[in-house]
Amino acid sequence: MAKSDWTPDQPLVSIRDVHKSFGDLEVLKGVSLDVKQGEVICIIGPSGSGKSTLIRCINALNEINSGSITVEGIEVNDPALDKLELRKNVGMVFQQYNLFPHKTALENVMMAPIKVLKQAPDEVEARARALIKRVNLVGKEDAYPGELSGGQQQRVAIARSLAMNPDVMLFDEVTAALDPETVGEVLLAIKDLAKDGMTCILVTHEMGFAREIADHIYFTDRGVIVEHGPPATFFTDAKDPRTQEFLSQIL
Repeated sequence: MAKSDWTPDQPLVSIRDVHKSFGDLEVLKGVSLDVKQGEVICIIGPSGSGKSTLIRCINALNEINSGSITVEGIEVNDPALDKLELRKNVGMVFQQYNLFPHKTALENVMMAPIKVLKQAPDEVEARARALIKRVNLVGKEDAYPGELSGGQQQRVAIARSLAMNPDVMLFDEVTAALDPETVGEVLLAIKDLAKDGMTCILVTHEMGFAREIADHIYFTDRGVIVEHGPPATFFTDAKDPRTQEFLSQIL
């Protein structure tokens, strides 16, 4: 299905029976889920349960062994896939900020639209300044990454992803490397995005945040989705013993 065939009443991201192995280690063992436009999905679970691998597969950073992942009707597993085209639509923010240390916050946000999308610098700068404002970093435009806290760097990374104007944002444990006092400001920036209707898929260990922001929560363990549901029932009425045990350890 070409992107032109995709309509908003269909899932924006559709994952069907996805398997992924690294050598002999099977990390994803038949995962299926759908994400609708404007939905916020949180994926939780113990370390090594396949969460990060799954969202890296959505962005074609990891190739899948079998199954199907479509984003707006585009098959991510298609050998003829234009990964650049895909990543214009799918923004990703990692645990590590990956900012260019020799470029200012503003330059970091402006780089991809100018270099990849070939957009006019003036137009990009105006949008980049608006994005920096959106993540509450006004006054930090000319600061270099080394002059910013971890939380500030992570918010620049979010603004940088948004500069490509994606249709869906992937967040992979984006608060894991942060000091506790800077976690809140990053979560607030994501919350604002979700409120504005951005489709978001988050791998997170912040349960209070997941409860507050998610439309739907998926619990993964050993490469499969064990249980899923809306936060209202997921946290209070988990059925599977593995989910119950996981929640009892972290809540």
